[in-house]
Amino acid sequence: MQYENIQKAMGVDIAISKKMSTAIYQWGKMYTNEAPWVKGDIKSLGIPASICTEMARLVTMESKIVISGSARADMIAQYMEPFLCNLSRYVEYACSTGGISFKPYMDGKGIAVDVTKAGYFYPVSFDSAENITGVIFPEFKRVGKKLFTRLEYQQFVDENYRIINKAFVSRQAQVKNDNVINLGQEISLEEIPEWENIEPYVEFRNADRTLFSYFKIPVANNIDPESPLGVSIYARAADQIRDADEQYGAALWEYRSKETAIQATSEFFKHDRQGNAIMPKGKERQYVDMGNNVTDTDGKPFFNVYSPEIRDESFFNGYNKIIQKVEFNSGLAYGTLSDPQVVDKTAEEIKMSKQRSYSTVKAIQNKLGDALRVLVNAIDAWITIENLAPPGNVNLAMSWDDSLVTDKKAEREQDLQDLAAGIMQAYEYRMKWYGEDEKTAREKVATPAEVIEE
Repeated sequence: MQYENIQKAMGVDIAISKKMSTAIYQWGKMYTNEAPWVKGDIKSLGIPASICTEMARLVTMESKIVISGSARADMIAQYMEPFLCNLSRYVEYACSTGGISFKPYMDGKGIAVDVTKAGYFYPVSFDSAENITGVIFPEFKRVGKKLFTRLEYQQFVDENYRIINKAFVSRQAQVKNDNVINLGQEISLEEIPEWENIEPYVEFRNADRTLFSYFKIPVANNIDPESPLGVSIYARAADQIRDADEQYGAALWEYRSKETAIQATSEFFKHDRQGNAIMPKGKERQYVDMGNNVTDTDGKPFFNVYSPEIRDESFFNGYNKIIQKVEFNSGLAYGTLSDPQVVDKTAEEIKMSKQRSYSTVKAIQNKLGDALRVLVNAIDAWITIENLAPPGNVNLAMSWDDSLVTDKKAEREQDLQDLAAGIMQAYEYRMKWYGEDEKTAREKVATPAEVIEE
Protein backbone atom coordinates (compact mmCIF):
# COMPACT_ATOMS: atom_id res chain seq x y z
CA MET A 1 0.00 0.00 0.00
CA GLN A 2 1.33 3.42 -0.94
CA TYR A 3 1.08 6.05 1.80
CA GLU A 4 3.45 8.65 0.36
CA ASN A 5 0.71 10.77 -1.23
CA ILE A 6 -1.36 10.90 1.96
CA GLN A 7 1.67 11.68 4.12
CA LYS A 8 2.67 14.53 1.81
CA ALA A 9 -0.87 15.91 1.64
CA MET A 10 -1.39 15.97 5.42
CA GLY A 11 2.19 16.73 6.44
CA VAL A 12 2.46 13.77 8.83
CA ASP A 13 4.08 10.34 8.88
CA ILE A 14 1.87 7.26 8.85
CA ALA A 15 2.88 4.83 11.59
CA ILE A 16 2.71 1.61 9.59
CA SER A 17 5.87 -0.20 8.53
CA LYS A 18 6.26 -1.74 5.09
CA LYS A 19 6.31 -5.19 6.69
CA MET A 20 3.06 -4.54 8.54
CA SER A 21 1.25 -3.03 5.56
CA THR A 22 2.25 -6.03 3.41
CA ALA A 23 0.93 -8.43 6.06
CA ILE A 24 -2.41 -6.58 6.33
CA TYR A 25 -2.71 -6.69 2.54
CA GLN A 26 -2.04 -10.44 2.45
CA TRP A 27 -4.52 -11.21 5.28
CA GLY A 28 -7.18 -9.25 3.42
CA LYS A 29 -6.51 -11.18 0.20
CA MET A 30 -6.68 -14.49 2.06
CA TYR A 31 -10.03 -13.50 3.57
CA THR A 32 -11.49 -12.79 0.12
CA ASN A 33 -10.12 -16.07 -1.36
CA GLU A 34 -7.47 -14.23 -3.39
CA ALA A 35 -4.30 -15.53 -1.74
CA PRO A 36 -1.27 -15.52 -4.09
CA TRP A 37 -1.13 -19.34 -4.20
CA VAL A 38 -4.75 -19.66 -5.38
CA LYS A 39 -4.33 -20.33 -9.08
CA GLY A 40 -4.60 -23.16 -11.56
CA ASP A 41 -5.60 -26.39 -9.86
CA ILE A 42 -5.27 -24.87 -6.39
CA LYS A 43 -8.61 -23.47 -5.27
CA SER A 44 -9.34 -21.61 -2.06
CA LEU A 45 -11.27 -23.55 0.56
CA GLY A 46 -12.32 -20.29 2.24
CA ILE A 47 -10.56 -21.31 5.48
CA PRO A 48 -9.64 -17.74 6.58
CA ALA A 49 -13.24 -16.55 6.23
CA SER A 50 -14.47 -19.68 8.04
CA ILE A 51 -12.08 -19.02 10.93
CA CYS A 52 -13.24 -15.40 11.23
CA THR A 53 -16.93 -16.32 10.98
CA GLU A 54 -16.65 -18.98 13.67
CA MET A 55 -14.60 -16.76 15.99
CA ALA A 56 -17.06 -13.87 15.58
CA ARG A 57 -19.93 -16.24 16.33
CA LEU A 58 -18.27 -17.48 19.51
CA VAL A 59 -17.45 -13.94 20.62
CA THR A 60 -20.88 -12.39 20.07
CA MET A 61 -23.41 -15.21 20.46
CA GLU A 62 -26.01 -14.41 23.13
CA SER A 63 -24.12 -11.22 24.04
CA LYS A 64 -26.13 -8.57 25.85
CA ILE A 65 -25.14 -4.91 25.63
CA VAL A 66 -27.34 -2.47 27.51
CA ILE A 67 -26.90 1.31 27.74
CA SER A 68 -29.03 2.94 30.45
CA GLY A 69 -29.15 5.55 33.17
CA SER A 70 -30.78 8.66 31.70
CA ALA A 71 -32.43 10.23 28.68
CA ARG A 72 -28.92 10.87 27.37
CA ALA A 73 -28.11 7.16 27.70
CA ASP A 74 -31.33 6.30 25.86
CA MET A 75 -30.23 8.56 23.00
CA ILE A 76 -26.85 6.83 22.81
CA ALA A 77 -28.59 3.43 22.83
CA GLN A 78 -30.79 4.57 19.94
CA TYR A 79 -27.77 5.73 17.92
CA MET A 80 -25.90 2.49 18.72
CA GLU A 81 -28.74 0.13 17.77
CA PRO A 82 -27.95 -0.17 14.01
CA PHE A 83 -24.28 -0.64 14.84
CA LEU A 84 -24.90 -3.37 17.43
CA CYS A 85 -27.17 -5.26 15.03
CA ASN A 86 -24.10 -5.83 12.82
CA LEU A 87 -21.59 -6.36 15.63
CA SER A 88 -20.82 -9.97 14.66
CA ARG A 89 -19.92 -8.88 11.12
CA TYR A 90 -17.59 -6.17 12.43
CA VAL A 91 -15.86 -8.65 14.74
CA GLU A 92 -15.38 -10.94 11.73
CA TYR A 93 -13.74 -8.13 9.75
CA ALA A 94 -11.48 -7.31 12.70
CA CYS A 95 -10.42 -10.96 12.97
CA SER A 96 -9.45 -10.98 9.29
CA THR A 97 -6.97 -8.08 9.29
CA GLY A 98 -6.20 -7.57 12.97
CA GLY A 99 -8.39 -4.61 13.84
CA ILE A 100 -11.16 -2.21 12.91
CA SER A 101 -12.05 1.38 13.76
CA PHE A 102 -15.40 2.82 14.88
CA LYS A 103 -15.88 6.55 14.23
CA PRO A 104 -19.11 8.33 15.19
CA TYR A 105 -20.12 11.32 13.07
CA MET A 106 -23.07 13.66 12.56
CA ASP A 107 -25.14 12.46 9.61
CA GLY A 108 -27.81 15.15 9.55
CA LYS A 109 -30.35 13.04 11.45
CA GLY A 110 -28.25 12.33 14.51
CA ILE A 111 -25.10 10.34 15.12
CA ALA A 112 -24.06 7.36 13.01
CA VAL A 113 -21.01 5.10 13.31
CA ASP A 114 -18.55 4.74 10.46
CA VAL A 115 -16.75 1.36 10.46
CA THR A 116 -13.35 1.11 8.75
CA LYS A 117 -11.29 -2.07 8.38
CA ALA A 118 -7.52 -2.20 8.94
CA GLY A 119 -5.70 -1.15 5.80
CA TYR A 120 -8.36 1.46 5.01
CA PHE A 121 -7.44 3.92 7.77
CA TYR A 122 -3.99 5.24 8.56
CA PRO A 123 -2.68 5.50 12.17
CA VAL A 124 -0.31 8.40 12.76
CA SER A 125 0.52 8.29 16.47
CA PHE A 126 0.06 6.13 19.57
CA ASP A 127 0.30 6.75 23.31
CA SER A 128 2.34 4.72 25.82
CA ALA A 129 -0.58 2.26 26.23
CA GLU A 130 -0.54 1.62 22.45
CA ASN A 131 -3.85 3.43 21.92
CA ILE A 132 -4.17 5.30 18.64
CA THR A 133 -4.11 9.07 19.27
CA GLY A 134 -3.77 10.27 15.69
CA VAL A 135 -5.36 8.78 12.58
CA ILE A 136 -6.34 9.64 9.00
CA PHE A 137 -9.66 8.45 7.58
CA PRO A 138 -10.07 8.67 3.77
CA GLU A 139 -13.40 8.96 1.98
CA PHE A 140 -13.86 8.62 -1.79
CA LYS A 141 -16.46 9.84 -4.25
CA ARG A 142 -16.50 9.20 -8.01
CA VAL A 143 -18.09 11.56 -10.50
CA GLY A 144 -17.58 10.37 -14.06
CA LYS A 145 -13.85 10.01 -14.60
CA LYS A 146 -13.02 12.20 -11.62
CA LEU A 147 -12.13 10.83 -8.22
CA PHE A 148 -12.75 13.06 -5.20
CA THR A 149 -10.95 12.18 -1.96
CA ARG A 150 -11.52 13.64 1.50
CA LEU A 151 -8.86 13.08 4.16
CA GLU A 152 -9.96 13.54 7.77
CA TYR A 153 -7.11 13.77 10.27
CA GLN A 154 -7.97 13.47 13.97
CA GLN A 155 -5.28 14.12 16.58
CA PHE A 156 -5.48 14.05 20.40
CA VAL A 157 -2.48 15.62 22.18
CA ASP A 158 -2.23 17.19 25.66
CA GLU A 159 -5.98 17.77 26.14
CA ASN A 160 -6.22 19.36 22.70
CA TYR A 161 -8.20 17.69 19.93
CA ARG A 162 -7.79 18.71 16.32
CA ILE A 163 -9.80 17.64 13.27
CA ILE A 164 -8.40 18.63 9.87
CA ASN A 165 -10.28 17.98 6.63
CA LYS A 166 -8.85 18.34 3.13
CA ALA A 167 -10.36 17.49 -0.25
CA PHE A 168 -8.65 16.49 -3.50
CA VAL A 169 -9.66 15.73 -7.06
CA SER A 170 -7.90 13.41 -9.49
CA ARG A 171 -8.89 13.30 -13.14
CA GLN A 172 -7.25 9.89 -13.55
CA ALA A 173 -9.61 8.30 -11.00
CA GLN A 174 -6.97 5.77 -10.04
CA VAL A 175 -8.06 4.11 -6.83
CA LYS A 176 -8.25 0.49 -5.80
CA ASN A 177 -9.83 -1.11 -2.76
CA ASP A 178 -6.51 -1.25 -0.96
CA ASN A 179 -4.37 1.34 -2.69
CA VAL A 180 -4.62 5.12 -3.09
CA ILE A 181 -2.40 5.94 -6.06
CA ASN A 182 -3.04 9.57 -6.94
CA LEU A 183 -4.84 12.15 -4.79
CA GLY A 184 -4.54 14.85 -7.42
CA GLN A 185 -5.11 18.55 -6.83
CA GLU A 186 -6.37 19.98 -3.53
CA ILE A 187 -9.78 21.66 -3.76
CA SER A 188 -12.26 23.32 -1.40
CA LEU A 189 -14.61 21.09 0.57
CA GLU A 190 -17.48 23.31 -0.63
CA GLU A 191 -17.07 22.02 -4.17
CA ILE A 192 -18.65 18.70 -3.16
CA PRO A 193 -22.27 18.96 -1.95
CA GLU A 194 -21.86 16.12 0.57
CA TRP A 195 -18.82 17.84 2.12
CA GLU A 196 -19.79 21.50 1.93
CA ASN A 197 -20.85 21.68 5.59
CA ILE A 198 -17.69 20.04 6.89
CA GLU A 199 -15.28 22.43 8.62
CA PRO A 200 -11.68 22.37 7.31
CA TYR A 201 -10.31 22.82 10.83
CA VAL A 202 -11.84 22.28 14.26
CA GLU A 203 -10.10 22.31 17.62
CA PHE A 204 -11.47 21.28 21.03
CA ARG A 205 -9.71 22.22 24.26
CA ASN A 206 -9.83 20.34 27.58
CA ALA A 207 -10.44 17.10 25.66
CA ASP A 208 -10.19 13.87 27.64
CA ARG A 209 -10.90 11.23 24.98
CA THR A 210 -10.64 10.39 21.29
CA LEU A 211 -13.65 10.70 19.00
CA PHE A 212 -13.03 7.28 17.51
CA SER A 213 -12.44 3.77 18.81
CA TYR A 214 -10.01 1.06 17.70
CA PHE A 215 -10.88 -2.60 18.25
CA LYS A 216 -7.66 -4.64 18.21
CA ILE A 217 -7.41 -8.44 18.04
CA PRO A 218 -5.41 -9.43 21.16
CA VAL A 219 -2.80 -11.61 19.49
CA ALA A 220 0.88 -10.72 19.97
CA ASN A 221 2.28 -9.08 16.87
CA ASN A 222 5.03 -11.41 15.63
CA ILE A 223 5.04 -9.78 12.18
CA ASP A 224 6.32 -6.43 13.43
CA PRO A 225 6.83 -6.57 17.23
CA GLU A 226 7.45 -2.81 17.31
CA SER A 227 4.00 -2.07 15.87
CA PRO A 228 1.04 -1.50 18.24
CA LEU A 229 -1.38 -2.65 15.55
CA GLY A 230 -3.23 -5.94 15.85
CA VAL A 231 -2.67 -9.00 13.70
CA SER A 232 -5.09 -11.35 11.99
CA ILE A 233 -6.53 -14.20 14.04
CA TYR A 234 -5.03 -16.56 11.44
CA ALA A 235 -1.68 -14.74 11.11
CA ARG A 236 0.24 -17.69 12.57
CA ALA A 237 -1.66 -20.22 10.48
CA ALA A 238 -1.03 -18.66 7.05
CA ASP A 239 1.47 -21.32 5.95
CA GLN A 240 -0.80 -24.15 7.10
CA ILE A 241 -3.78 -22.58 5.28
CA ARG A 242 -1.71 -22.60 2.10
CA ASP A 243 -0.75 -26.25 2.75
CA ALA A 244 -4.44 -27.12 3.23
CA ASP A 245 -5.44 -25.49 -0.08
CA GLU A 246 -2.64 -27.31 -1.89
CA GLN A 247 -3.38 -30.64 -0.21
CA TYR A 248 -7.06 -30.40 -1.09
CA GLY A 249 -6.12 -29.55 -4.68
CA ALA A 250 -3.90 -32.64 -4.78
CA ALA A 251 -6.78 -34.79 -3.51
CA LEU A 252 -9.09 -33.48 -6.24
CA TRP A 253 -6.42 -34.19 -8.85
CA GLU A 254 -6.20 -37.73 -7.51
CA TYR A 255 -9.90 -38.17 -8.29
CA ARG A 256 -9.68 -36.58 -11.74
CA SER A 257 -6.53 -38.40 -12.82
CA LYS A 258 -7.87 -41.81 -11.78
CA GLU A 259 -11.36 -41.69 -13.19
CA THR A 260 -12.48 -45.06 -14.53
CA ALA A 261 -11.99 -45.29 -18.30
CA ILE A 262 -12.54 -47.89 -21.06
CA GLN A 263 -9.55 -48.10 -23.41
CA ALA A 264 -10.33 -50.04 -26.59
CA THR A 265 -9.38 -50.42 -30.21
CA SER A 266 -11.67 -48.74 -32.77
CA GLU A 267 -13.29 -52.06 -33.64
CA PHE A 268 -15.39 -51.90 -30.45
CA PHE A 269 -16.98 -48.53 -31.36
CA LYS A 270 -19.56 -47.46 -33.88
CA HIS A 271 -18.34 -44.88 -36.38
CA ASP A 272 -19.84 -41.92 -38.17
CA ARG A 273 -19.56 -41.30 -41.91
CA GLN A 274 -16.19 -39.68 -41.48
CA GLY A 275 -14.86 -42.76 -39.67
CA ASN A 276 -14.74 -41.17 -36.22
CA ALA A 277 -15.59 -43.38 -33.25
CA ILE A 278 -19.00 -42.59 -31.70
CA MET A 279 -18.85 -42.53 -27.90
CA PRO A 280 -21.89 -43.26 -25.68
CA LYS A 281 -23.74 -40.00 -25.18
CA GLY A 282 -22.92 -38.33 -21.88
CA LYS A 283 -20.03 -40.72 -21.20
CA GLU A 284 -17.48 -39.40 -23.69
CA ARG A 285 -14.84 -38.93 -20.97
CA GLN A 286 -15.19 -42.56 -19.90
CA TYR A 287 -14.13 -44.06 -23.25
CA VAL A 288 -10.79 -43.80 -25.08
CA ASP A 289 -10.38 -44.81 -28.74
CA MET A 290 -6.92 -46.39 -29.02
CA GLY A 291 -6.99 -46.46 -32.83
CA ASN A 292 -7.26 -49.13 -35.52
CA ASN A 293 -5.69 -52.59 -35.40
CA VAL A 294 -4.47 -52.30 -31.80
CA THR A 295 -4.03 -55.69 -30.12
CA ASP A 296 -3.04 -56.98 -26.71
CA THR A 297 -0.16 -59.37 -25.99
CA ASP A 298 -2.31 -62.30 -27.09
CA GLY A 299 -3.05 -60.72 -30.46
CA LYS A 300 -6.66 -60.04 -29.57
CA PRO A 301 -8.31 -56.63 -30.19
CA PHE A 302 -7.21 -54.37 -27.35
CA PHE A 303 -9.76 -53.79 -24.59
CA ASN A 304 -8.80 -52.55 -21.11
CA VAL A 305 -10.67 -51.17 -18.12
CA TYR A 306 -8.57 -48.43 -16.49
CA SER A 307 -9.62 -48.23 -12.84
CA PRO A 308 -6.64 -47.66 -10.53
CA GLU A 309 -7.00 -47.49 -6.76
CA ILE A 310 -7.66 -43.98 -5.42
CA ARG A 311 -5.56 -42.94 -2.43
CA ASP A 312 -8.22 -40.59 -1.08
CA GLU A 313 -8.02 -41.78 2.53
CA SER A 314 -4.34 -40.94 2.89
CA PHE A 315 -4.85 -37.59 1.15
CA PHE A 316 -7.70 -36.54 3.41
CA ASN A 317 -5.99 -37.82 6.54
CA GLY A 318 -3.09 -35.54 5.69
CA TYR A 319 -5.47 -32.70 4.97
CA ASN A 320 -7.21 -33.17 8.31
CA LYS A 321 -3.88 -33.06 10.17
CA ILE A 322 -3.08 -29.76 8.48
CA ILE A 323 -6.49 -28.32 9.42
CA GLN A 324 -5.92 -29.33 13.05
CA LYS A 325 -2.68 -27.33 12.97
CA VAL A 326 -4.63 -24.39 11.53
CA GLU A 327 -7.08 -24.68 14.43
CA PHE A 328 -4.26 -24.76 16.97
CA ASN A 329 -2.50 -21.71 15.51
CA SER A 330 -5.78 -19.77 15.25
CA GLY A 331 -6.91 -20.41 18.83
CA LEU A 332 -9.78 -22.73 17.87
CA ALA A 333 -10.67 -26.06 19.45
CA TYR A 334 -9.96 -29.27 17.52
CA GLY A 335 -12.97 -30.33 15.48
CA THR A 336 -14.11 -26.75 14.77
CA LEU A 337 -12.92 -26.99 11.15
CA SER A 338 -11.39 -30.46 11.05
CA ASP A 339 -13.34 -33.71 11.05
CA PRO A 340 -14.39 -34.26 14.68
CA GLN A 341 -14.71 -38.01 14.04
CA VAL A 342 -10.96 -38.38 13.58
CA VAL A 343 -9.76 -36.20 16.43
CA ASP A 344 -7.58 -38.79 18.13
CA LYS A 345 -7.30 -37.07 21.51
CA THR A 346 -7.81 -38.03 25.13
CA ALA A 347 -10.57 -36.44 27.19
CA GLU A 348 -8.00 -34.22 28.91
CA GLU A 349 -6.55 -33.07 25.57
CA ILE A 350 -10.02 -32.23 24.26
CA LYS A 351 -10.72 -30.25 27.43
CA MET A 352 -7.45 -28.32 26.99
CA SER A 353 -8.36 -27.69 23.34
CA LYS A 354 -11.71 -26.20 24.33
CA GLN A 355 -10.02 -24.17 27.07
CA ARG A 356 -7.61 -22.72 24.48
CA SER A 357 -10.54 -21.65 22.34
CA TYR A 358 -12.32 -20.22 25.38
CA SER A 359 -9.25 -18.20 26.36
CA THR A 360 -8.99 -16.75 22.86
CA VAL A 361 -12.68 -15.84 22.78
CA LYS A 362 -12.59 -14.22 26.24
CA ALA A 363 -9.54 -12.14 25.31
CA ILE A 364 -11.31 -10.88 22.18
CA GLN A 365 -14.47 -10.15 24.18
CA ASN A 366 -12.47 -8.09 26.67
CA LYS A 367 -10.89 -6.04 23.88
CA LEU A 368 -14.26 -5.63 22.19
CA GLY A 369 -15.74 -4.43 25.46
CA ASP A 370 -12.97 -1.83 25.80
CA ALA A 371 -13.56 -0.64 22.23
CA LEU A 372 -17.32 -0.34 22.82
CA ARG A 373 -16.74 1.74 25.97
CA VAL A 374 -14.52 4.12 24.02
CA LEU A 375 -17.15 4.29 21.25
CA VAL A 376 -19.95 5.08 23.73
CA ASN A 377 -17.75 7.80 25.28
CA ALA A 378 -17.08 9.25 21.82
CA ILE A 379 -20.82 9.38 21.02
CA ASP A 380 -21.39 10.93 24.45
CA ALA A 381 -18.81 13.61 23.60
CA TRP A 382 -20.53 14.41 20.28
CA ILE A 383 -23.85 14.77 22.08
CA THR A 384 -22.20 17.36 24.33
CA ILE A 385 -20.48 19.13 21.42
CA GLU A 386 -23.72 19.39 19.44
CA ASN A 387 -25.86 20.01 22.56
CA LEU A 388 -28.26 17.20 21.64
CA ALA A 389 -29.27 16.19 25.19
CA PRO A 390 -28.89 17.42 28.78
CA PRO A 391 -26.20 15.85 31.01
CA GLY A 392 -27.04 12.47 32.52
CA ASN A 393 -25.62 9.17 33.70
CA VAL A 394 -24.53 6.70 31.02
CA ASN A 395 -24.13 3.10 32.19
CA LEU A 396 -22.80 0.45 29.83
CA ALA A 397 -23.44 -3.16 30.87
CA MET A 398 -22.08 -6.06 28.82
CA SER A 399 -22.45 -9.80 29.32
CA TRP A 400 -21.04 -12.59 27.15
CA ASP A 401 -22.07 -16.21 26.71
CA ASP A 402 -19.77 -18.81 28.32
CA SER A 403 -21.33 -21.98 26.89
CA LEU A 404 -18.11 -22.71 25.00
CA VAL A 405 -16.67 -24.43 28.08
CA THR A 406 -19.83 -24.89 30.11
CA ASP A 407 -22.29 -27.70 29.41
CA LYS A 408 -25.53 -25.86 30.22
CA LYS A 409 -27.67 -28.99 30.16
CA ALA A 410 -25.39 -30.87 32.56
CA GLU A 411 -25.12 -27.80 34.81
CA ARG A 412 -28.89 -27.40 34.98
CA GLU A 413 -29.40 -31.09 35.79
CA GLN A 414 -26.88 -30.77 38.62
CA ASP A 415 -28.69 -27.71 39.97
CA LEU A 416 -32.00 -29.63 39.89
CA GLN A 417 -30.37 -32.39 41.95
CA ASP A 418 -29.06 -29.79 44.40
CA LEU A 419 -32.54 -28.27 44.56
CA ALA A 420 -34.12 -31.65 45.34
CA ALA A 421 -31.51 -32.30 48.03
CA GLY A 422 -32.09 -28.91 49.63
CA ILE A 423 -28.58 -27.68 48.84
CA MET A 424 -29.97 -24.94 46.55
CA GLN A 425 -33.04 -22.85 47.32
CA ALA A 426 -35.85 -22.55 44.79
CA TYR A 427 -35.49 -18.78 44.54
CA GLU A 428 -31.74 -19.19 43.86
CA TYR A 429 -32.55 -21.58 41.03
CA ARG A 430 -34.99 -19.08 39.50
CA MET A 431 -32.48 -16.24 39.83
CA LYS A 432 -29.83 -18.26 38.00
CA TRP A 433 -31.91 -19.86 35.24
CA TYR A 434 -34.72 -17.34 34.72
CA GLY A 435 -32.72 -14.15 35.20
CA GLU A 436 -35.00 -12.85 37.96
CA ASP A 437 -33.88 -10.57 40.77
CA GLU A 438 -34.09 -11.92 44.33
CA LYS A 439 -37.35 -10.15 45.22
CA THR A 440 -39.14 -11.44 42.11
CA ALA A 441 -37.75 -14.95 42.51
CA ARG A 442 -38.83 -15.16 46.15
CA GLU A 443 -42.34 -13.99 45.22
CA LYS A 444 -42.57 -16.63 42.48
CA VAL A 445 -41.74 -19.52 44.82
CA ALA A 446 -43.58 -18.21 47.90
CA THR A 447 -46.67 -20.14 49.07
CA PRO A 448 -50.01 -18.28 49.36
CA ALA A 449 -49.76 -18.40 53.16
CA GLU A 450 -46.32 -16.80 53.09
CA VAL A 451 -47.57 -14.02 50.83
CA ILE A 452 -50.50 -13.27 53.23
CA GLU A 453 -48.19 -13.15 56.25
CA GLU A 454 -45.94 -10.66 54.49
